[in-house]
Amino acid sequence: MSVPTLAAPARGGAHSPVADSYARLAEVFSGLRVTELGHEEQAPQGGGWVTAARLAEGGADLDAFLAWDDAQVLKDYGTRARPDVIASFGLHRYAWPATLLITIPWFLHRRVPRYPVANVSFQRTLGRMAVRPEGFACLPDDPAAALPGARVVPDEEALRAEVRAAVAEHLGPLLDGFGPRMRRRSRALWSVATDEIVEGLWYIAHLLGEERRAMTDLELLLPGATKPYVGTAGFRELSGPNGEALPTRDRASCCMFYTLRPEDTCVTCPRTCDAERITRLSATAAA
Repeated sequence: MSVPTLAAPARGGAHSPVADSYARLAEVFSGLRVTELGHEEQAPQGGGWVTAARLAEGGADLDAFLAWDDAQVLKDYGTRARPDVIASFGLHRYAWPATLLITIPWFLHRRVPRYPVANVSFQRTLGRMAVRPEGFACLPDDPAAALPGARVVPDEEALRAEVRAAVAEHLGPLLDGFGPRMRRRSRALWSVATDEIVEGLWYIAHLLGEERRAMTDLELLLPGATKPYVGTAGFRELSGPNGEALPTRDRASCCMFYTLRPEDTCVTCPRTCDAERITRLSATAAA
């Protein structure tokens, strides 16, 4: 599935331990603006804003959220998708930027913020997220370790465990809300979460010029058997026509795009054979 369409540059709290990470994200990806809310500042309401908590409830706010996906599919492809496919698209368009709230500060500055669902609001058409962190984890040698709200962990593996826990804390309730509409059970839903973590950071790291480091970090983050996640980062390498290395991965889940265009699978889909991947990846590299 393609990268969700979002918009605008980012800003964060002047003294926030994650503000620099979100600013750097905005420099390379203008599609997401992250606003950090102060303690007394109200989360935005109306005008297309919805809290992650309301989406997780699976009620009217989720209905409205998915109605956008339904209309967008009809506009883009001239046909309606099945309700479970629409729900899958909707979850992707939320989870892709939501995981970046956690993985980008970890990747860039080795800081892992916590965001319960009540602390994140999303405006999908403008590409904006408003967040209120509840502390962060960091390493002992981080200057931010002395800041209020810091939880110091002993080493890189402990920090990776914090990333997995922070994403699970945020996405878990959303998987519960979207899951019945997607007609997928727990294991399949957590395989979706695995893909969102990997593909979001992999894409942004490519824009940062740090794709290889991200691949290494993600392989360590998701080596397999890290419940509730399902599968590994899934990276492997193919050889192009001139022997060039073409990084790819196998998704842990299906994005369901094939139900709209059976002949046009994602390049990371297990349905896409290696010969087709080489053709498409080589063309992208040449361009």
